[in-house]
Amino acid sequence: MKTRARITLRSAVSSQAPKLHALISANLEEGRLLPRPLAELVVHAERFVVAIRGRRIIGCAELAPLSQHVAEVRSLVVDADARGLGVGAMLVEELRQRARRGGFEKLSAFTHKPAYFIRMGFSIVPHLWLLEKVLADCLTCPMFRRCGQYAMVVPLDATYAPVDRDRSDAVRFA
Repeated sequence: MKTRARITLRSAVSSQAPKLHALISANLEEGRLLPRPLAELVVHAERFVVAIRGRRIIGCAELAPLSQHVAEVRSLVVDADARGLGVGAMLVEELRQRARRGGFEKLSAFTHKPAYFIRMGFSIVPHLWLLEKVLADCLTCPMFRRCGQYAMVVPLDATYAPVDRDRSDAVRFA
């Protein structure tokens, strides 16, 4: 049984980019993430939220703006040892709140596991409904038209109640 020690969410800083890179790179073998160059993570570190347990980063996710109306959950990853604790859902909910405060109308995600995001209120949509993403990233991706990812979106004005409410006591926002 996994223990639920206190998990803290906070904004990443550029000095944490090597740790973000290591966490993302360690999870590439599962085929669910796209590689991210370290230099890109240094530049965009402040867009990441990290989940910390003790002194260790156990998860991360980036809130990437695609347009003034749409933001994307990008590079959502939880360390294998911390899975099943609700860390991913905590990260997505924090990005949802940040996107709402940032004035975005929709939050999107591209995933191989749509059921995971459906539990958090997202819906599957045609890729072309997120033309901002297709034009910004998909057209130049070596996996274009072969990635197998589902486009997901949730309107930020929608009310949402987490499926697993008893995990909310395990997180503290810093």
